[in-house]
Amino acid sequence: MARHRRKQTTRANPGTDLFQMVIGKWISQALATAVKFEIPDQLSKGPRRCSDLAREAGVSEEGLYRLLRALASVGVCAESADRRFKLTRMGQFLRSNHPESLAGIARFIGHDSTWRPWGELDFSVKTGLPAFDHVFGTSIFEYYSKNSDAAAIFDGAMTSISMTEARAAAAAYDFKGVGMLMDVAGGHGQLLATVLGRHKKMRGVLFELPHVAVGAAATFTRAGITGRVRIESGDFFKELPSGADAIIMKHIIHDWDDDSARRILQACHRALGESGKVLIVDPVVPTGNTPHYGKLLDLEMLVLTPRGRERTKNQFAELLRGAGFRISRIIATKGPLSIVEGSKP
Repeated sequence: MARHRRKQTTRANPGTDLFQMVIGKWISQALATAVKFEIPDQLSKGPRRCSDLAREAGVSEEGLYRLLRALASVGVCAESADRRFKLTRMGQFLRSNHPESLAGIARFIGHDSTWRPWGELDFSVKTGLPAFDHVFGTSIFEYYSKNSDAAAIFDGAMTSISMTEARAAAAAYDFKGVGMLMDVAGGHGQLLATVLGRHKKMRGVLFELPHVAVGAAATFTRAGITGRVRIESGDFFKELPSGADAIIMKHIIHDWDDDSARRILQACHRALGESGKVLIVDPVVPTGNTPHYGKLLDLEMLVLTPRGRERTKNQFAELLRGAGFRISRIIATKGPLSIVEGSKP
């Protein structure tokens, strides 16, 4: 009778795993460069020769070949004979017209406005101050207000991740009883459009800076909700329009230090009626050593924003309490974000 052999399992080498993390910047910049030259879009219709891709993109054939060979090694594309490349299933997400495209965020991660500040992470760790201000001599929001090209890259990144996050948030929360929803600093309106698309009787308000809100009209037109939504502008630290049953903010509170975030929430408190809700859509950082996207995103906040941060449940509770709210519940979405619901006591 044959003896059963214990099945051998291959364990990852921790040194190899760590090495892959160390060289992660190579992959990030390679992805950003491929998107910058619109290579994934060129490959969207099928395999192409590298020489043809290089000619259409106006780049060096040899340089592009080496870029694509590297990306093929990590599964983004695949090479066949005659230096032909095609997108893999993973690589399809880098197409600009993919419904869940990551092209915008890939381009942003490699852009000068974030790449250079991350090179000064040690400054932020040492001082607790944003490296962005140290590098560019101004805050990130002031910088984008004066640099339209960089602002477009940033807006593209937010739009890139917004579709998936918006769907997850809209599906996770029960909006029953919300007749009017206000999205504060909602960018191009993807979250608001997604929620209104699911709730046909709901109306909405997008509160945003004028130069950002310009892109929202097209979003609302595509969604067929222009008759149910209006756009307003102003300073969310001071005054928000009244009349909403709930105020939602995705990736907004995390941009700011506690004092500034509290001022935004106090403006929400003044704008809402006694039964109004504030919905904060951000990561809720778990305690301990649990891996979580929010713990890494928190470094992005440290480097780029005016002392912004990702927060734990207790930190959200303290922040909301200081603005006159209490946490009524925290709802996990299918993505890395949660919805922190604040109610008036």
